Order: sequence, then C-alpha cells, then structure tokens
Amino acid sequence: MVDKRRVRLISYGPYGPDGPDGRDGRDGPESPGRKGPVIYWMSRDQRTQDNWALLFAQELAFERKEPLGVLFCLVPQFLNATTRQYDFMLRGLREVEERLNKMAIPFFLLRGSPEREIPQFAVEQKASLFVTDFDPLRVKLEWKRTVAARINLPMYEVDAHNIVPCWIASPKQEIGARTLRPKIHRLLGDFMQALPGLRKHPHRWAKKHRATDWEGVVKTIRADSVPPVTWIMPGEKAARHALGRFIRNKLPYYAEGRNDPAKEYVSGLSPYLHFGQISAQRMAFEISRSKAPADSKDAFLEELIVRRELADNFCYYNAEYDRVAGFPGWAKRTLTEHEKDKRPHLYTLEQFERAETHDELWNAAQMEMVKRGKMHGYMRMYWGKKILEWTRSAEEAMEMAILLNDRYELDGRDPNGYTGIAWSIGGVHDRPWGGRPIFGNIRYMSYNGCKSKFDVKAYVDSVNKMEGAQHEEKDD
Repeated sequence: MVDKRRVRLISYGPYGPDGPDGRDGRDGPESPGRKGPVIYWMSRDQRTQDNWALLFAQELAFERKEPLGVLFCLVPQFLNATTRQYDFMLRGLREVEERLNKMAIPFFLLRGSPEREIPQFAVEQKASLFVTDFDPLRVKLEWKRTVAARINLPMYEVDAHNIVPCWIASPKQEIGARTLRPKIHRLLGDFMQALPGLRKHPHRWAKKHRATDWEGVVKTIRADSVPPVTWIMPGEKAARHALGRFIRNKLPYYAEGRNDPAKEYVSGLSPYLHFGQISAQRMAFEISRSKAPADSKDAFLEELIVRRELADNFCYYNAEYDRVAGFPGWAKRTLTEHEKDKRPHLYTLEQFERAETHDELWNAAQMEMVKRGKMHGYMRMYWGKKILEWTRSAEEAMEMAILLNDRYELDGRDPNGYTGIAWSIGGVHDRPWGGRPIFGNIRYMSYNGCKSKFDVKAYVDSVNKMEGAQHEEKDD
C-alpha cells in the first residue's frame, strides 16, 4: 500500500468534496464514481520502478477493477530545452514504454500543450480519474490547475520525487538547510519504507493500442546547435548501473574529494534524478547499505536528501524562484545598494556562451557544460557568482545564468538549478557576509580562493582535453 501522506487530491471532479452520492469525495473504492480507465499522467518521474505515483495509480485501478494507462505529454520548446535534453529524455521514455508493455499497461505519448491535449485524451479514452506526480515549478503547477479544471475528474498528486513529500516536510519556505534538516530527519524513518514492485496489470485496455512511432517523434523536435551527449546512457537500466558504479568506485572517496573539480568523485547521477529515471529513495537505500565510509555516505545523503528537498521547498513556496524578487530582503537591499558599482569586466551573453572571458577557470567551467552537459557542483557556484560580477545587474545575471544553464545542462529546468543560481547570485539559503564592491553582503568567490582549494590547472587541462562527444560509460 502506498502511504497516503504521499498523496493529495487536487481536484474532486464533477461532484465536489461530498462525492457522487453524498459520501467521501476521494473517489476511492468506497465511492466508485464513474467507470473507466485510471490514467497516470507521467511528467517528472519518468520510470516504472520505484515510482510511488505509478504504484498509487495501479492501486486505484486494482480497487476499481479498471485498466491502467500511462500518458506523457511532450511539450516542444520547453523552457529553453534543446536537442540535447530532448534526446536524453526521449530515449529514456522509449524504455519506459517497453517496460510498461511487459506489464500490460499501455503508454501514450501526446504532443503539444497539456492544457489542450490531456482533456481531449481524457474524453477519448473515457477516463474515470487521473494521478500525476509532484513538481514545484510554476509552469507545471499551472498545467495541473488548468488540466484539472478541464477534465472535470478526480485528480491525485503524488510526490514520487522526494523521500519526504514536499508539503509534509514543511508547510512554508525554509530559511536554509539548518531549518529544514531537523524536520526531514524527524520524518525520514517514516517514509523510508520498502518500495514494492509494479505488477502485471490484469484489467486489459479495451482497444488495441499502437506503439509509439519514436522515429517520427524525434523528427518533430527541432534541431539546434546543442548536440546530444554520448558519455552517459539514458534510461532506468542505465541509471541503476551508474549508481552501482558510483558506489563501487567513487563513493568511498566522496567526503574528501566531492569539492575538488580536478578529481572525478562526484556521482554524475543528476541527469537521471532530474528526469526521474531513478528514485532518490532507491539511491538512499543503496548508499545506506553500502560498505563505504560513514563520512562519505553521510555527505552524499545530505546532498541527495536535505539539499535536494530544500530546492523543492524553495521553488514550491516561492513563486519568484527564478527572479530577483525571490531573494531574501537583505540580499535585495545589498544588491540594490551596489548596483552602480563599477564592474571590472562586462560580457555579453554571446561572450559568456562561447567562454570568451579573461578567466581561464570560468571558461573551463562553461566549456565543461557545453561539451558534456554537466558542470562540477563547486564550479557551478563560482560560475554563477562571476556572472553577477561581470554583468550590469543581478536581474541581468539571473537571466543569463538561467538561460545558459537550461540550454546546456542535462539537468537544467530543475529546482536544484534555479536554487543554486539564486544562492550564488542572491544569497538564498545563505547569510550576509562582509561587504565588498558589487556583491555587497553576498558571499564572494575568487580565482585565488579556488587555487587554494584545488588544482586549477589540472581542472582546466582536463576540460581542454574533453571532446564534445565522449563514449558512453559501460559496466565494469
């Protein structure tokens, strides 16, 4: 059984909270409502394994003795996404369809605006209720509100991305990790229950369903100058193998090496987490029971659980998460006070994009992102702070940083990305530091400071040797 605290009803459907006959409006087994298939609208969590939203949808379908279908609505030109991100996502979704077919669950790929396509799909398929997964981003929240109103059916939302559901972890925007951490740790044991497996569905879809024409879908996605990457294989199976490699080869050294960009001790799992091709809860299980040193396990779990869920908390409770208006009051004041400070350098978006600054370290970070669709976490902080230093205002810095991040990073358009940029430029989840030009009380980072922490030359050299397309990692 899925813990119902992970679930919330976001639309009652046509009968309101009292249900069709004056009983419970949750439209569960005690109040059947209309007949018809149960639909899981997959969005953020693109996997068949360890997916609480899919498991809850199947649970409802079993109770109602109805077919279960999964749909995904492909939105062209979504938040500056490029061929790079669409390629990774579509290859993962193709595996999702193959896995669902083995479970007698049809997969439907819609293309276009969710507000238009999903209500039409609901009518055509005579659906009885919907389940979807949780996402704190503004555009996703608006899609759900509009779709829920137009389908006029019960719709449930399940947080299948976080271990502790976002709305359970905290009812408000948290100041930082120090305030969210004890709340998460207090609840973590309750939500780390065993993950059941998806079962073959006994109630078959009434009509024969045609498989997705994936080649045709790919042709509808615009070609652009940001090519796919080949160093990482997408999909659920690849994600589980990548987790295993990380645990064996890198986790033992994670505590000592995670902040050193010249060493490859980071997990490289963020693209899988972003597209929901692996569950954070599954990762936490596997990390916790590994034989790695306790300090490395603790450091990784802090990033995986507390810091990730803090990002969701920020984006969910602060609608201005990608704008200066979302910064804390002290940060907005200090940036305004120093907005007229003379900048040592000013660069255009094109110069940033081509890594044509005077700073070899910043250029290397940008080129790592351009070539591989990823950037070391420590360098993301330096990268963002220098954009603030070399642009005319915090507003311009936010706009440029988000555009570049979302264009090149495989895990762009993500709460972690928006929160990290807001931390770097606007002091979100940080505290005021000693005043200095341009930054005011925003924490500062420098080239010389980085030199004191890691081998800058080794990092720059490693990026310069990278090719745009690298071989996919294979199992040992």
